Amino acid sequence: MNSILNILIDIASTPAILVALIAVLGLGLQKKPISDVVRGGIKTFVGFLVVTAGAGVIEGSLAPFGEMFQHAFNMQGVVPNNEAIVALALTKYGTYTALIMLAGMAFNILIARITRFKYIYLTGHATLYMACMIAVIMSVTKMSAVPLVLVGGLALGLANTIFPAIAQPFTKQITKNDSVALGHTGNFGYALSGFIGKYVGNKEKSTEDINFPKGLSFLRDSTVSITLTMGIVYTIVALFAGNDFISKNLSNGTNYIIYALQQAGMFAAGVFVILAGVRLILAEIVPAFKGISEKLVPNSIPALDCPIVFPYAPNAVLIGFLTSFVGGIVSLFIMIATGTTVIIPGVVPHFFCGATAGVFGNATGGVRGAVVGSFIHGVIISFMPILLMPVMGDLGFQGSTFSDTDYGVTGIFLGKLADMGGQIAVVAGVLAVLALLIGLTVFGKKKVNETKEAA
Repeated sequence: MNSILNILIDIASTPAILVALIAVLGLGLQKKPISDVVRGGIKTFVGFLVVTAGAGVIEGSLAPFGEMFQHAFNMQGVVPNNEAIVALALTKYGTYTALIMLAGMAFNILIARITRFKYIYLTGHATLYMACMIAVIMSVTKMSAVPLVLVGGLALGLANTIFPAIAQPFTKQITKNDSVALGHTGNFGYALSGFIGKYVGNKEKSTEDINFPKGLSFLRDSTVSITLTMGIVYTIVALFAGNDFISKNLSNGTNYIIYALQQAGMFAAGVFVILAGVRLILAEIVPAFKGISEKLVPNSIPALDCPIVFPYAPNAVLIGFLTSFVGGIVSLFIMIATGTTVIIPGVVPHFFCGATAGVFGNATGGVRGAVVGSFIHGVIISFMPILLMPVMGDLGFQGSTFSDTDYGVTGIFLGKLADMGGQIAVVAGVLAVLALLIGLTVFGKKKVNETKEAA
């Protein structure tokens, strides 16, 4: 039984396999020729592996940057890192995490079926991480096993339905259609960035229309501009960190400036690979999902990982990352000045989430929207972990914590309910959210019917 469960968890938490199977299922339900089914499944599988490879390259280049930054400016504190905190949590809460994950995916499909919120969350690793955080918080309430899994799974299913829905109005502005949604754990922050951009910027002045002087027109190539910009950033941090530290601890003897430039180039290469993989995925998964929409969950929309929006505004990706990171640095100095727990800016979350926030801010407010939206996003993902850490019991103070906004919103919501009324409050709160979604669905149908009758 455990071996079967482990296989199911491995499939569900491996995006490439999960989404490839979804593509195969969708094409099969459309009764496509076997050749089309095989081709669609393989290309989707490879596309996700390409995106994963690109993400790995970026994370590999950002890891030494984070070490250089902490050494250069002599900063110690909590570093938000989803992978690190999940690795710690799984040693104690692994079984509950696995069961909540499977229950959450089932509840997500059920909620999409019975409500007007038709989002099927396909980002497996994000689902695993959210399940892990929920398992920790639910365990703190001392709830027994069966209700813990059921209520935790329902909470996960609701989160995986609600957060894509919150971001979807802005996602549609980016993609110009309603065929795909965003399934990532920063959706609350992205939606907030899009909302802010709407009021502080001008979407007619897009980051992608930045006018470079004729002699600098080559900077319109995103690969060139990202390489040069990150080369400058890496070099500045390397100069502060010093040759001795970098040569001994990071570069294996390579000159620190050369090493910095190499890592900047690797970062740009990772972005290039991600963009290629995203195009491959979207070309296959959206048509394949039509079969699922027609048969299992009518009008369902796949919610995919955050890099799906990167090709729509590559300049905003870079602007969003840099300004979100600046927001993290500003927040760090505020924390030092006020004597709170110090959250060291996590370069990986500031890239993936900050870059995405930049794309959302640009969609509604152009350059100014991308800058302001992602800066505020950077501040939020710096301070939100301070509120999240206390609700996670002993695990909350292990030198790392969850970083993205959706973890913060979900965790703080469940944790505060537990603090106020224990298990009963948590169950009541989760059921109230489900009732709200069903109520909005009924109200929406009633409104549509009234409009048809009036016409």
